[in-house]
Amino acid sequence: MDQAEKEINDALRFAFEAQRTFGFTEFRIALSTRPDHSVGTDDNWERATDTLKKALIDQGLDYFIDEGEGVFYGPKIDVKLQDALGRFWQGPTIQFDFNLPARFEMSYVGADNQEHTPVMIHRTVLGSVERYMGILIEHYGGAFPLWLAPVQVEILPIADRHVDYAQGLKSKIESRGIRVRVNQERETTGNKIRKAWRMKIPYMVIVGDHEVEDGNVSVRSLAGRDERGVDTERFIDELIGEIDSRRSLEV
Repeated sequence: MDQAEKEINDALRFAFEAQRTFGFTEFRIALSTRPDHSVGTDDNWERATDTLKKALIDQGLDYFIDEGEGVFYGPKIDVKLQDALGRFWQGPTIQFDFNLPARFEMSYVGADNQEHTPVMIHRTVLGSVERYMGILIEHYGGAFPLWLAPVQVEILPIADRHVDYAQGLKSKIESRGIRVRVNQERETTGNKIRKAWRMKIPYMVIVGDHEVEDGNVSVRSLAGRDERGVDTERFIDELIGEIDSRRSLEV
């Protein structure tokens, strides 16, 4: 218990760093207290509840008391995330467990050279990963920020004679750790752009005769960018900068 305050604070910081990095900024936080049926001593429950409360206060987080809604083995913090549609979803949970250490007869020797029973702290940063992915898809409407998008750039060669240039460009972009693919389908450039748009791909790179001749690219983006004659290295550096700035989502 002497180490619990630091562990709880570290867990809270990690959980909220993750939420803000993913773009969530509005939360509903509950501190759930001892139910009618529980295990553990009165002293442990009181100390654990006070530790959770102090951590929330230390980090300036607004919360409410959910009286008697803790689990039988310890008090907990529940965080619900508000998505872009205003709905709340279960996210991180941090809770004490007085049950399992006792059931497994765990012990440690403290600074007083006496044996003590440890407490366990359960921590979930995202909650259910499958549910979290669903929340993210709905939160962004499928239009993920660049750093999170499964495909970050799609290259659209206008004709077959531009495919080799597109593949070389793909290798260059890919070597910088960017997720990129080439659409080699034999269809109009307009159809390729519409498909990439429907798939919410952040950046479309169009290559034709002018781009091959000048060694540059034409760029379109979901955000509305439409620019021709873009230097390839400058474009890649811009992508890297945008990806690395994902933490600007924090508030």
